Amino acid sequence: MKRLALLLVLALVVAAFYGSGAQRYLSLDGVRSLLGPLLAWKQAEPLTAAAAFFAVYVLVTALSLPGATVMTLVVGALFGLGWGLLLVSFASSIGALLAFLVARYLARDLVQSHFGDRLEAINAGITRDGASYLFTLRLVPVFPFFLINLLLGLTSMPARSFYTVSQIGMLPGTLVYVNAGTQLGQLQSLAGILSPGLLASFVLLGVFPLFAGRAVAAWRRRQLYARWPRPRRFDRNLVVIGAGAAGLVSAYIAATVRARVTLVESVHMGGDCLNTGCVPSKALLRSARLAAQMRRADRLGLTAVEPAVSFRAVMERVREVIRRIEPHDSVARYSALGVEVLAAHARIVDPWTVELRDAAGITQRLSTRSIVIATGASPAVPPLPGIEDSGYVTSETLWDALAALDAPPARAVVLGGGPIGVELAQALARLGSAVTLIEALPRLLAREDAEAAALVRASLAADGIEVLTGHRALRCLREDAERLIEVDGATSPRRIPYDLLLCAVGRKARLEGYGLEELGIPAERTIQTNEYLETLYPNIYAAGDVAGPFQLTHAAAHQAWYAVVNALFGQFRRFAVDYRVIPRVTFCEPELACVGLTEQEAREQGVAFEVTRYGLDDLDRAIADGVDRGFVKVLTATGKDRILGVTIVGEHAGELLAEFVLAMRWNLGLGKILSTIHSYPTLAESAKYAAGEWRRARAPERLLTWAQRYHAWRRG
Repeated sequence: MKRLALLLVLALVVAAFYGSGAQRYLSLDGVRSLLGPLLAWKQAEPLTAAAAFFAVYVLVTALSLPGATVMTLVVGALFGLGWGLLLVSFASSIGALLAFLVARYLARDLVQSHFGDRLEAINAGITRDGASYLFTLRLVPVFPFFLINLLLGLTSMPARSFYTVSQIGMLPGTLVYVNAGTQLGQLQSLAGILSPGLLASFVLLGVFPLFAGRAVAAWRRRQLYARWPRPRRFDRNLVVIGAGAAGLVSAYIAATVRARVTLVESVHMGGDCLNTGCVPSKALLRSARLAAQMRRADRLGLTAVEPAVSFRAVMERVREVIRRIEPHDSVARYSALGVEVLAAHARIVDPWTVELRDAAGITQRLSTRSIVIATGASPAVPPLPGIEDSGYVTSETLWDALAALDAPPARAVVLGGGPIGVELAQALARLGSAVTLIEALPRLLAREDAEAAALVRASLAADGIEVLTGHRALRCLREDAERLIEVDGATSPRRIPYDLLLCAVGRKARLEGYGLEELGIPAERTIQTNEYLETLYPNIYAAGDVAGPFQLTHAAAHQAWYAVVNALFGQFRRFAVDYRVIPRVTFCEPELACVGLTEQEAREQGVAFEVTRYGLDDLDRAIADGVDRGFVKVLTATGKDRILGVTIVGEHAGELLAEFVLAMRWNLGLGKILSTIHSYPTLAESAKYAAGEWRRARAPERLLTWAQRYHAWRRG
């Protein structure tokens, strides 16, 4: 009842303020009309005027009414810089404290009781760094002062800290505004508007936030680095930890701009993509695809045959593909580019020092101005009972296991229906394994378009793969000499025997052992970075899988450019990483490629969209090649040809997607694609025909009706 009574009183006061029209006196026009009488009153009764202005200022601030800025100028005009600064400084801080306390009394308990679980991180941040945050907001007013007062009242910040920080933090800004007010008070005519003093005051108002922001950033940076001894000179401009996609591109760019850069890798140059990921999996998929084409050669008028798979030869070809691509990522190449490449494990010991330990246990320390962490990710293994004794493999260890076999595993179980699981399940099945794919979610490729994912599932089933979606793996076990995995079934658990168990349930960032914990760099699932890819320390960056949010080779390379340019040239200009157009491809057959939003994502985000669909069964080249299954689906902004997202499922979908990626990157709509000449007959024409479908659906029927009448009239 007390809270309700206070709320009613406040509402009545605010209503009376607006009802009486008093707000007009807190505007520049209102002040201008009263400036003469106010000056006379102040000269006659200076103490009374000062007390009155102090009280009104406190009231206006406490009630979060508009006009505090105008009142600050008025106080400067009436009382001058010294007394004006004193009055406004204390009045604004006391008023802010009253608003803070009122908000706390009226609503904090209610807010915390209803949203406490969601506010845990905010409360923890306020407890840890609340004073620093408030000081920054007071010094650089990003948000209106009254919002800061009310919102912080809902947190756990102590009232004493709030008042003290507000009193100090608002002082520079108050000084600027009061000084501007002193110049306003000196106006004798319109010509006075151009006086040097007044112009200087308003220039100061404009540049103050910029200088204040830089001062706050410098102060916080100094506090952050205070406990670390800074080297007097640096051995290198950049140290890059990890030689996967992000690390290699980072080192390449740094060397290109003639920076002294060291690239540290403890295992293999090229990272997962070259050695255990993209390259070997695509080589295996190519052999598997040819085997599938041989089985269905009769569709093209040839005799279908069952291929005789020489599995050791297949795996030797996989290794040969890696060997041929390996020079692109080799020590020799990067050394020739000017990169110092060291084989060692790296650990960051302070913001400017990286300690290296090689295979022989010899250590050395490198000092560097900036660091890029590009340690990548490793396969995640589900915590199933018995899995440690199950003999499972991951996308990293699969290749050694397959290389040791004379024939493909007779029975393979793949855990996980994401891109890795789908690709490798199809490859193994086409090479002769009986494959069961287990996915806990209701469908495969949960991130992708549902219709496209359904087409992929049908293709897997046609290859003989048993796809169990909506099935959760329960445990791994052995019965006699046989290994089994148990999954929940419709009525009772089901046990599936296997010769090879592949865990493909996702990947986790490599975070441990690099010194992140000792430096206090926040890292949970990935390393926490800002929009410039800076970690807690502005000279330490993260890029690639270890930084998220994508686990794609090309996304890692994309991030590397931003990380290195910001690291080497950030003192001049920094670039926020652009994630607007990131394509992705699942290299199964048919391929599934996507960029931008899917229908599901657009609905979840509340984005208004229209869908255009073009089936590849209508495309001449697809029909001629016997690959006429699939479609192009384009999401556009309602009523416009601006592309929001594209999904392609079909032959060479990854290549076909590139035209749409280019269009989205440079804001080209479907109209531009429609007006572009495409060679005939090609699969690339599908983009033009999809754009044509969009145009046909929006044909100007009324205008066409008049055109029809015109042509009839012309015929006589």
